[in-house]
Order: sequence, then structure tokens, then C-alpha cells
Amino acid sequence: MTEAAPLRPSYEYEQALHAAGHEVVAGVDEVGRGPLAGPVVAAAVIATPDAPFHTPVADSKQLTPAARQRLAAELIERVPCALGLATVAEIDAFGIAAATRLAMTRAILALPRRPTAVLIDAVRLPHLPIEQRSIIHGDAACWAIAAASVVAKVERDRLMDELDRRYPGYGLARHKGYGTPEHLAALARLGPSPEHRRSFAPLRLTLLP
Repeated sequence: MTEAAPLRPSYEYEQALHAAGHEVVAGVDEVGRGPLAGPVVAAAVIATPDAPFHTPVADSKQLTPAARQRLAAELIERVPCALGLATVAEIDAFGIAAATRLAMTRAILALPRRPTAVLIDAVRLPHLPIEQRSIIHGDAACWAIAAASVVAKVERDRLMDELDRRYPGYGLARHKGYGTPEHLAALARLGPSPEHRRSFAPLRLTLLP
């Protein structure tokens, strides 16, 4: 079932699932579907009943990098969280949609407690036998999804900073792998690194033999 989202993150979805008898409810989100380089990273966050009152959240895209880092650290300290990723090799082999679902599934399965229901940002995981609610614009609507988006974004930014040190010259720490003019110019000059997605245009269309 896909539901329309309210305007701001709330705890209504989590409360409804708790009221329906789901003791462990998790929110899941991913970061990194669109870049030309680096993994796709997902996070899963268990929505404990007191969590939204201790840790108000916002959509990660609305926060500054410093604010995201502070909030991610607070979330990791206060509520159960887990990460999952799909590598560039998996993205190229399976496609970005399947790799995204793989990263999300890995994050859910890495949680210290197995949820009986998950809230997901506009994605469904058909091979995961857990009740699911897919919410359009869920990272702007649902507390647990918004929390997961923050944790995932901070982790992926950290990984891209590491890749920037490993593969200098592309500017990965600045653009996080997205297809900016700076990044495209570096690709034309240097060619792709091992962490570039060769199945993505423009690499597949113009930069590879």
C-alpha cells in the first residue's frame, strides 16, 4: 500500500503500527541512487515510542552538513540503528533499483531486533517477509524514515570523503559523486576510477570503450 504523505515528519505512522500490535517498527531510507560514483547506502532506525520526543528530526536534505552530523550522532546514541550498502559492482551487475532494495534489506536485517513492520520511502521490498508501508516523500513525512535518511546521508558522505582521499582529482568529497560539471570534466580528463558506476550514463555512453 502506498500512502500520500503529510507535510512534516510526524510519528503518526509509527503510532498506528504500534496500535495495530507491532512491537518493533522500523523506518528505512537510502542515499545515493543518482550519483555516478560510490555505493548506495541505506539506514534502518527502530522507532521506539519515546524516540520522537527526545530526538526531533527533519528531512536530511533540509539540514546543513553540521546539523546532520550532530543529529545522526544523537540518533545512533539514543535509538537502535543499522546500515546496509550495495557496492558499485552490485549496482553495475543488478541495476540501481535492485541494488537499492538490497541495501535496504541489509540495513533491516542488521538491526539488533527484527522489526515486524517497516516504513519505507516510496519503495517496496517484495522478498522481505515483513509488513511494509511505502510512503511517498516519506523522508519529509515520517519520523522513522526521516531519521533513517539522516543516518544514511551522514554515512554515505563519510564514505565519499574516504573515496576522495583514495582517488584524488575527481572532487568526490565536494560533489559526493553526483554528475556536476566539475565531476564530468575530471572523468573526461582522468577516466573512471574503480568506484565509478560503469553502467551509468555518461560513463556507459561516452567515457568507456
